[in-house]
Amino acid sequence: MPGFKAALINELYKIFKRKKLITAAVLSVLAVLIGQAAVTAVQAGFGVRLAGSAEFPLIVLPFFVYTILPMFATFVAIDLFNGEYSAGTMKITLTRPVSRFSVFTAKVTSVALFILGSLMFVMLVSMLAGYIFNPVSAGFMGLVRAAAAYLVSFLPVFVFSLLVILLSNLVRSGVTVFFLSLFIFLGFIMMEFIFSKYASFFVTSQFTWYTLWISQSLNILKLLRQTLLMAGLGIMLFTAGFYLFDRRDL
Repeated sequence: MPGFKAALINELYKIFKRKKLITAAVLSVLAVLIGQAAVTAVQAGFGVRLAGSAEFPLIVLPFFVYTILPMFATFVAIDLFNGEYSAGTMKITLTRPVSRFSVFTAKVTSVALFILGSLMFVMLVSMLAGYIFNPVSAGFMGLVRAAAAYLVSFLPVFVFSLLVILLSNLVRSGVTVFFLSLFIFLGFIMMEFIFSKYASFFVTSQFTWYTLWISQSLNILKLLRQTLLMAGLGIMLFTAGFYLFDRRDL
């Protein structure tokens, strides 16, 4: 456990010192502000109330989980694996008194914390923007629904990042991994429409599963089925990723 903790702190430090973190934060804030400006313009121009302060984060969320978040989660995963392989720093990491499993788990946990932290950051920024522009419409239950939606959105994005981590340990070039991840991401979205009956088997179809959690009536069986599907896929991707990481020559 002490070895894992030290490895995790080391991996988080690597993420924090990279400029991609600031870029992701800036783009996220810009996306929220542009979204709020568009909502305000429509409401002022047509007199139609599109979203209050509690609903606005739910407008931002689908855009965020389909664009900025998976893209930067991919960048972080590539940096922590391919970036270190190409820079030769992975050898230094593995010469420390810590097992390969602890190093791999620390890297995966760092990506998970990046995803969760990004979701919480955008949620707070969008709530703040919504409250500033629509202070009267703020409601506690609305904020709870928004918070729940952002929290449960973590799982599908994290599972997708495990796929990227698998590719990062399969392919040496970080650029190749990025484009493979992009093609797979877009391919999954296309397959959802082509094979709509089997859409739940494509992880990208779960990026909006938060709607099931915040609907008026919870479909427990469907939620359980999708949770088990993602958990199973995540376990398989994690296991395969670690197998490749453990067998890889430096």
